[in-house]
Amino acid sequence: MKTFQKIAIPVSLGVLGLLILNSCSVGIPKGATAVQNFNTDRYLGTWYEIARFDYKFEKNMDNVTATYSKNPDGTIKVDNKGYNYVKKEWKQSVGEARFVNKETEARLKVSFFKPIWSGYNVVDIDDDYQYALVMGNSLKYIWILSRTKELPESIRQRFLEKAKKVGYNTDELIWVKHN
Repeated sequence: MKTFQKIAIPVSLGVLGLLILNSCSVGIPKGATAVQNFNTDRYLGTWYEIARFDYKFEKNMDNVTATYSKNPDGTIKVDNKGYNYVKKEWKQSVGEARFVNKETEARLKVSFFKPIWSGYNVVDIDDDYQYALVMGNSLKYIWILSRTKELPESIRQRFLEKAKKVGYNTDELIWVKHN
């Protein structure tokens, strides 16, 4: 019995370590490329979430926005808000984002629960910084963002085609209601 306990502890710690490592992935999906010559100042401000996959942390949420601003230390404050239409209450989550490499490459890592970081990769953005396609570290995470509550059909198609080429099943997207 003692031998089993001695083996069980390292195995449990190993599994825990793997879970933490996987949850701290700041990678980018194979086939995706982050925007180069990224302008952080133009990206700051409020974005409306237009579409996403059904994540547990955004379950039953409409009217979702993300507001980005610079912290005094140069990191980026991430302020997410949304309305849970089942519980009939507003939810807010504030986190921090940092660049993975250089500020001109739109590869960031974001954390709402330090020390756990996740990938946040802007893979497409229009010239006026009005619409953005953001991918996480895997094919489980994707967001379509807009400065307004609506998305032009041409941008919608552009983003959907890019996501499909990377391997996302865009039929699973939830189109967020804003009212």
